[in-house]
Amino acid sequence: MDKNKLQIILQNLYDQKLSPDEVIKQLATLPYENLDFAKIDHHRSLRNGFAEVVYGKGKTADQLVAIIQSLYKAKSDILVTKLAHKAYENIQQELPPGCIYDNISLTLVSKKKKVNKLGHIVIVSAGTADMPIAEEARITSEFFGSKAEKLFDVGVAGIHRLLDKINVLREARVIIVIAGMDGALASVVGGLVSSPVIAVPTSIGYGASFNGVSALLAMLNSCASGVATVNIDNGFGAGCIAHKINLLGEKNNH
Repeated sequence: MDKNKLQIILQNLYDQKLSPDEVIKQLATLPYENLDFAKIDHHRSLRNGFAEVVYGKGKTADQLVAIIQSLYKAKSDILVTKLAHKAYENIQQELPPGCIYDNISLTLVSKKKKVNKLGHIVIVSAGTADMPIAEEARITSEFFGSKAEKLFDVGVAGIHRLLDKINVLREARVIIVIAGMDGALASVVGGLVSSPVIAVPTSIGYGASFNGVSALLAMLNSCASGVATVNIDNGFGAGCIAHKINLLGEKNNH
């Protein structure tokens, strides 16, 4: 936004003698930064608690660099998801300082503000092949300020591995379950705990898994109560929801 325009808006808000809460409400609807190919919503966190996150897939190198630089200049924390390793290599030299790329979750993170991590999220994955989505969920929830613990490779083919960690599951405020193939792990976990369970189907599996559709349908049809399902491979979405549940738990504790 033009600096002079922002000064005029702030002066108008001052002249109206608004309370701090009313000022924040007004600022939350200010215009975005127009990059022609993208409109960067710098005030999203004022409206819904989450700063704008960049979906890396499908964007050109120039577009990614421009968006990331815009967020960096606005002093925003940066999270880019679904950023393929080749795409990262193409932009690596043009990134601002402090960006960390994770080649398992395919995420790029830059944190300017350190926060004390809250609550307790447990992230459970069925198999090693589900790790990229599980790590996306973990990095997302930690990016926004939640504590996350991971239990990987504890699928139903060897259920004793999960049952061995039952105390960990029951101490969680919210659990994210990531599974492909038959997607059965979400129902099993949902039947063992009282905390909410967020199920994430993955595209892992043989032909009849239909790139995650089988796991998605199984999770949507779970007979365990308290299980909600996000889209296929959407570790980011699960991490966001888990963090919001976590925040509600923190509010109730105070």
